[in-house]
Amino acid sequence: MSDVSTALGVRLYPDLVERGGLAPALIEIAARHQLDVGRVTAPEQGRSRFTCAELHSDQGVVCVGLGSQARYFMVDLRVSGEVQARGDAMDLVQVAQLASAWRAGLTLVELTARFAFMEEMKRRPAPMAQAR
Repeated sequence: MSDVSTALGVRLYPDLVERGGLAPALIEIAARHQLDVGRVTAPEQGRSRFTCAELHSDQGVVCVGLGSQARYFMVDLRVSGEVQARGDAMDLVQVAQLASAWRAGLTLVELTARFAFMEEMKRRPAPMAQAR
């Protein structure tokens, strides 16, 4: 068994095994559907080079990982390293569409409205200084 098929699991992700991992599959799907997803990267070593991908844009980064017990794609939208929205998609095309929309400048509110699988993370208000 190859490194990629061991890392991904042929049963859940045969299409990703065939393409050499998550990042190459996202690049191919974006090209096929004419979606601009920005620069796509993956870690250089270890199992995660097949199971993780990051799609970079001026808005922030779309981080994608794989479900291990069932087929789904875990998605985080990060701005300056902080997760702003999170969700699980069943279809890799949806992930590419989300990354393309994010890159095109849609806001978090617009993205979570358009992509029902995404949820904006609730942020805690900054502590207020007490008046003396």
